[in-house]
Amino acid sequence: MRILITGGAGFIGSHLCDRYLADGHDVIAMDNLKTGSTDNIAHLAGHPRFNFIHHDVTHYIYVAGELDQVLHLASLPSPVDYLNYPIQTLKVGALGTHNTLGLALAKQARYLLASTSEVYGDPLVHPQNESYWGNVNPVGPRGVYDESKRFAEALTMAYHRYHAVDTRIVRIFNTYGPRMRADDGRVVPNFINQALRGDPLTVYDHGKRTRAFCYVDDLVEGIVRLMESDLEGPVNIGNPTEVTIVEFAKLVIEAVGSQSELTFVIPEDERTRDDPKQRCPDIGRAREHLGWEPNVALPEGLLRTTAYFRDRLDRA
Repeated sequence: MRILITGGAGFIGSHLCDRYLADGHDVIAMDNLKTGSTDNIAHLAGHPRFNFIHHDVTHYIYVAGELDQVLHLASLPSPVDYLNYPIQTLKVGALGTHNTLGLALAKQARYLLASTSEVYGDPLVHPQNESYWGNVNPVGPRGVYDESKRFAEALTMAYHRYHAVDTRIVRIFNTYGPRMRADDGRVVPNFINQALRGDPLTVYDHGKRTRAFCYVDDLVEGIVRLMESDLEGPVNIGNPTEVTIVEFAKLVIEAVGSQSELTFVIPEDERTRDDPKQRCPDIGRAREHLGWEPNVALPEGLLRTTAYFRDRLDRA
């Protein structure tokens, strides 16, 4: 197949490029490099079946030749990014989704929208399943990201129903692994970098909020299986093993072999406003229809991830 991956120089997108190339497909990565990096795809330079296009998907997209699949992962998913670039976040969710859907329609390509667990907001249902409509504050600071993805899902289904585009929607839960940006402000790189330096790990509030962390290789496998399936509605892909932030911090310290301690902070900015108290996927649909569940346990995944960050820090 010939496959276009927007956000292809990003954390998850670059891993998808690797996977599809390994499976023998031709891959085009498209990225404006606002949050992605050519470092993530530098090892693919010169690959005969790989091409990179530097382009912003909020503008008209032109790709010569046939396409079999379009995977739309371009996004600003980090709180640091969507709080700093709120309008761009909304534009990539709206205009970027519109442009990529139009391209899929023109090419008669199967389409995947990379959505997010943030469509559930601060959930009143736990764990979250795909039939839950969510509890989102549309005018809060996080609304620019949450609502951009909710709109993108609605637009994807409209193209499916009205234009008969062959669509897939993956709702991605917290994912971690090599190639995460060190400065993206999320808990995994924050904790790992602090532990590597021997600094205290900064835990917001009391650390009782919960998350469920999925290793990137498991996520990629779930996305590939979803693209090969006939599931048209949203599918949760994530790890249902739930931990508190305090528990997670201690796992990071153990993986790094650090003597770091924990420091508890009540943030004075908007980073944690409307932050979900609990986040855990119900993956029953993925188990039943895709035969998928995560294989990499959190301690093993953290060892792999901390090795990546340690290497980056050593080379800095």
